[in-house]
Amino acid sequence: MDQEVYKSVWWVLALPVFGFLIQAFTGKIIIDNLGPKIGRKVMGAIAVLPIAAAFALGAQITAALVKSPEESRVHILTLFQWITVGNLSIPFEVRVDPLSMTMVLIITGIGSLIHLYATGYMAEEPDFPRFFTYLNLFVAAMLILVLGNNLALLFVGWEGVGVCSYLLIGFWYKDKANSFASNKAFIVNRVGDWGLTLGMFTLALMASQTLGPLGGDPRWLSYDVLLPNAQALASGFDPAFLTAACILLFIGAMGKSAQFPLYIWLPDAMAGPTPVSALIHAATMVTSGVFLLNRMSPFFALSPTAGAVVAITGAITALLGAVIAFGQTDIKKVLAYSTVSQLGYMFIACGVGAYWVGLFHVATHAFFKALLFLGSGAVIHAMAHNQDMRNYGKLLKYLPITGATMLVGWLAIAGLPFMSGAFSKEEILLSSFNSHLNMGGVPVGTVVFGVALFVAILTALYMSRMTYMTFFSGSERWRLIPAHGGHGHDSHHGHDGHHQDHHQDHHHGPDVHDFYYDDVELAAIEAATPHDHHHELDENHEPHEVPPSMWIPLAVLAVLSIVGGGWLFFGVNLAEWLHSGGVVVDHHEHIESIGAFVTETLQRPIFWMATAAFAVGVAGGWLIYGKKLPEDDGMDTAKWKGWRKAAAKHFGIDNALTQGSIRGGDALAKATWGVDRYLVDGIVNATGYISSGIGRMVGRLQTGYVRGYATVMTVGVAALIVYFVYAMVNLNGGAR
Repeated sequence: MDQEVYKSVWWVLALPVFGFLIQAFTGKIIIDNLGPKIGRKVMGAIAVLPIAAAFALGAQITAALVKSPEESRVHILTLFQWITVGNLSIPFEVRVDPLSMTMVLIITGIGSLIHLYATGYMAEEPDFPRFFTYLNLFVAAMLILVLGNNLALLFVGWEGVGVCSYLLIGFWYKDKANSFASNKAFIVNRVGDWGLTLGMFTLALMASQTLGPLGGDPRWLSYDVLLPNAQALASGFDPAFLTAACILLFIGAMGKSAQFPLYIWLPDAMAGPTPVSALIHAATMVTSGVFLLNRMSPFFALSPTAGAVVAITGAITALLGAVIAFGQTDIKKVLAYSTVSQLGYMFIACGVGAYWVGLFHVATHAFFKALLFLGSGAVIHAMAHNQDMRNYGKLLKYLPITGATMLVGWLAIAGLPFMSGAFSKEEILLSSFNSHLNMGGVPVGTVVFGVALFVAILTALYMSRMTYMTFFSGSERWRLIPAHGGHGHDSHHGHDGHHQDHHQDHHHGPDVHDFYYDDVELAAIEAATPHDHHHELDENHEPHEVPPSMWIPLAVLAVLSIVGGGWLFFGVNLAEWLHSGGVVVDHHEHIESIGAFVTETLQRPIFWMATAAFAVGVAGGWLIYGKKLPEDDGMDTAKWKGWRKAAAKHFGIDNALTQGSIRGGDALAKATWGVDRYLVDGIVNATGYISSGIGRMVGRLQTGYVRGYATVMTVGVAALIVYFVYAMVNLNGGAR
C-alpha cells in the first residue's frame, strides 16, 4: 500500500507539467471563445488546481513517510534509464525522503496560494495564459530540482528555474527595464552555474576514481550511492580537493540564492509581477542553494574550511542586505533586500554546520515573506500601483485585512517571541553561538553570531520603518499630491511591471531595433486600457481593499506565520525528521511537552538576546517613524544622511560589479582579440610569408634555360669539391 502511495510522486511532478501544457496550447483558444472575463477565470482555475492537487498528493506521501520507521524513509523510484556512459549509469529517478518532501510541501503549498492570489492580481492582464504557462513550468522545474535523485537531474531543475525566472522577470518584455532585469538575473546566475558545474564535475571525478573501479552499483552520481560514501571519497584525495568541490558547489548556491557578491540580480527581479516576486523569493528559486547544501551536507560536514567560507559569506550578505534596505523607498525593494539578508541568515546556519536550521528558516521565511510580498502587492494594487512608501501613511484604516495580515508578517520577521520567524532566527543564533568553527585562528562561529545578532536588530528596525511608513506615520501623504499634478511631489515612484513609472532611471537607451515601447507608447497604452488603477495617485485617491482571491492567501499565510514555526519545531521535530532523510544535524534534543519547552526556552540567554533585538528594533522604529515621516527619510533626498544616500545607491557595489563585468569583459575580449590577431595570426602569417619568400627566391632560379641550370650545377659541384678538400685537410691535420 505504501509503495503505491510513493508512486504517486510521479503525479506530483506531472500535474504542473500538464498545467503548463494546457495553458500554453489551449489558453488563448479558451479565452477567445469564452470571453476575457469568464475565460480568464477558467484558465486561472486550471492554473491553480494542478499545484493544489500536487500539494494534496505531497501531503499524503509525507504522511506515509511519517508513519514509516526512521530507517525506511528513503524511497528511490526509477522511470527509465536516461544516460549510460562507460560504467556510469544515470537513470531518471526521484527520491522520496523527508528533505525532498519538505521542499515539495513548501513549493506546492505556498505556490498554490501564490497562484490563487495571482488570479486576482493578474485578472486584467491581456496575456493571462502566458503568465500562468511560465508560472506552472516554474513549479515543475523546481520540483525536478528537489525530487531528482542524482546530480544530473538536480542540474536540469536548476537550469529550468533559471530559464523560468528569466521569462517571468521579463514578462512585460516590451519594457526595456524589465528586459534588462531579466537579462541581469540570467547572466549573474550563469556565473553561479559555472561554479556548480565545476563542483559537480569534481565530485564526479572523485566518484569515478573511488566508486567506479569497485564494480558495484553503476549509479555513482545518485544520492543513495554518493552520499553514504562521502567519507570514502574524501579519504582518497587531498583534503583541499574536497574543499574545492564544496566551495564550487557553494558558488552555484551563491548565484541562485543571492549571496554576496552575486546578490545583485535579486532586487532588480522586482521588475516582474508581484506574484512572481513572491514565488521566487519565498517558495522556490532562492531557496535552492540552501536545499543544495542540505542535500550535500555529508560532504560539507567533512570540510570545516568550506563551512567557514559559507558562514562568513552568509554573515556579509545578511549585514549588507539589512543596511541597504534602509536606503530603499520602494516597498518591494525593501522586501527584496530583506530576502537577501534573510538568505544570508540561512547560510550562516549551514556554514556553522546546523544545516537543518537553515532549512527551518527556509520554511518559516516562506510563510512570512510570501505574506509580506503578497501584502505589498495588495498595497500597491490599492495605491494606483505607486510603490513609494513616502506616498503612503495610515493605510490600516483603508486596508484592514491587508494591514492586519502584514502586521503579522512584520512581527514574524522582526522576531516577536514564539512567532515563526523568532523560532528559526533564535535557532540560528544558538547554533552560531555554540559553534567552534575556526579558520586561521579566527573564531568564525563567534564572529558570525555577533553579526547575526546585530542584523536581528537591523531587521526589526527596517521592517518597522516599512510598516510604520505604510500603515501609520501620522498622515495620508498621498493627499499632498495635487490632482493631475504629475510628479511634482519629487516622486521616487516605482510601479509594478507594465505600470512602471518611467520617470525613474530605467536606463532607456536608443532602441535601434524598434522592439521596445518607449515612454510615450507605454503611456498611450495605459491611457487606452480601461481599468481603474491606471490613474495617477493623487489627493482624490481612495484606497480600496483587495478581492477575496487575493486576501484569502494572505489570511492563510498569516496563520502559518503565527503558528508554523512552533509546529515545525515542537510538533514535527524538524531536526530529527530531516536527519532521518540523510541531512547532517547537530545534537538536538526533542522536548516532550509545551510546558517544558517554554521553561527551557525562557532559561536560554539566546532567547532574551533575540527578544531584546526585537524590542530595540521595533521601539526604535516607532520613535523614528511612528508619528510622522522624518525629514531625513522624506522626499527631499538632499536632507538624507550620507550613509543612507549611499545605501540607496547600494554603496556602489551593484554599479561597480555591473560596470566592472561589462568593461572588464570588454577589455578581456579586446585582449583576447589582440592575442588572436597579433600572436596567433602573426605566427601563422609569418610562416606563410617566410615560405612564400623562400619560394619566390627559389622560383627566380627556375628560368627555363638549360644554360642557367648547368651554371647552377657547376657552382654546386665546385662548392662540393671545395668542401671535400677542406674536410680532408682538416682530417689529416687531426691525425697528426
